[in-house]
Amino acid sequence: MTARIGVVTFPGSLDDRDTQRAIRLAGAEPVALWHKDKNLHQVDAVVLCGGFSYGDYLRAGAIARFSPVMEPLLEQAKAGLPVLGICNGFQILTEAHLLPGTMLRNDHLHFICRDQKLRVENAETSWTTDYTAGQEIHIPLKNNDGQYVADAYTLDQLEAEGRVAFRYLDFNPNGSQRDIAGVTNEAGNVVGLMPHPEHAVEPLIGTGRTDGLPFFTSILKKLVNV
Repeated sequence: MTARIGVVTFPGSLDDRDTQRAIRLAGAEPVALWHKDKNLHQVDAVVLCGGFSYGDYLRAGAIARFSPVMEPLLEQAKAGLPVLGICNGFQILTEAHLLPGTMLRNDHLHFICRDQKLRVENAETSWTTDYTAGQEIHIPLKNNDGQYVADAYTLDQLEAEGRVAFRYLDFNPNGSQRDIAGVTNEAGNVVGLMPHPEHAVEPLIGTGRTDGLPFFTSILKKLVNV
C-alpha cells in the first residue's frame, strides 16, 4: 500500500486537482479532503493547495484558518504530520501560526504570474530531501498577496536556524523580506511557499520542466521509509 496524501479543498481553491495529479505522478495516492471534514481520514500527509479560499476576504487565509478541517490538521501537524502549504496554503499556515510571519499584498500592488527562479536553502525537510541545498530550480508563481514579512527577530531566527526553505533568485516578485519564498517549522514537517510546484511536474505544462516533482517524491520516500 502506498502513502495517502490528503489535499484540502476550501471554497475558492483552484489547484486541488493539479495537486492531486502531482501526488499521483510521484507514486502516492491523493485523498480529497473537504474544508468541513472534521477528521483527516487517516492520511499520511496533507497539502493545502493554492487558490483564493473564501475569496481572500479579511486577509488571504484568515477565514480558511477556522474551517473545521483545520482543527485536526493543527493538532496532528504539531505531533509531526507532514503538511505542505502552497501559495494560499502558505497564507493559511501563517494565519494558523503553524509557520511564522505573515503575507501582505505584493509591494507593486498587482497580481503577478511568471516562471520564478528559486534557490533551495533547506533540503532536509520532509518535503525537500530530493533536492540539494543550493540547487536552483524554476517554479511557476501566481499571487496577489505574496509579500512575506516578519519582524527582524523572527527573520534572524529563521536564518540562524536554517528555516528559510526557498529564496527568490534574480528577481523578487512581491517584495518579500530577504527574498524569502518559503519557510519551514522547527521540526521540518511543515513547509510553506508561494510558488506552485504542482505546476512543474510534467515537461508539457508549467515551466516545461519537472522541478516541482521532488516535493512530492520527497514526502513519498519519507513516508515509505518510516
